[in-house]
Amino acid sequence: MNDRTCIVTRQNGDADNLIRFVVGPDSAVVPDLKRNLPGRGCWVTADRIHVDKAAAKGAFARAFKRQVVVPDDLGALVDQLLVRAALGNLGLARKAGMVAMGAAKVDGAVRSGKALFVLHAHEASDDGVRKITQARRATVYAGGPAIPFYKLFSEAELGLALGGTNVIHAAGLAGDAGKAVVKRMVALDRYRGGSPDDLAMIAAVAEDDEAAEDME
Repeated sequence: MNDRTCIVTRQNGDADNLIRFVVGPDSAVVPDLKRNLPGRGCWVTADRIHVDKAAAKGAFARAFKRQVVVPDDLGALVDQLLVRAALGNLGLARKAGMVAMGAAKVDGAVRSGKALFVLHAHEASDDGVRKITQARRATVYAGGPAIPFYKLFSEAELGLALGGTNVIHAAGLAGDAGKAVVKRMVALDRYRGGSPDDLAMIAAVAEDDEAAEDME
């Protein structure tokens, strides 16, 4: 059970590409995102499709070799936990001064090469996204870093995490706090199906992986 093998695909994988699950005292299957809960664990490929498949196909009972209770909304529960972790780290990064907010400041952070990633709220206008996309492309054209963007949260979610109102555009800045957020954003994006920018994000922080520690 300590082998990091997905119980759905039967393929081995790195811990960052898998989600660990354990069985709680009430026999319910519990996601262990931090991989520190006691007891035997099993692993599932870290995306919604495989978590839903494991729940529907009885994979957890087979892995634990016992009767378990699988929450009907397990896939949604994992998503909520990933969102909470990402927004929590984003809030900590803001307190550390590692987040730029507002279209103008995000544009400046992108063009200066200081931004690690860009966030657009679900409510962001096409024009607003287009302008920042132009800045991202101009930065790459000038020899700067490829700065990925994510559209994972609502305006209300970003505002709550960042202590502001009307937060439509934000950028995580270089620094340990920003790098910790990167890992959370990548995990949430991958869980929801991933995006073309996912590989760019992973490549951009690969050399600094050791510095991207949890801020919780």
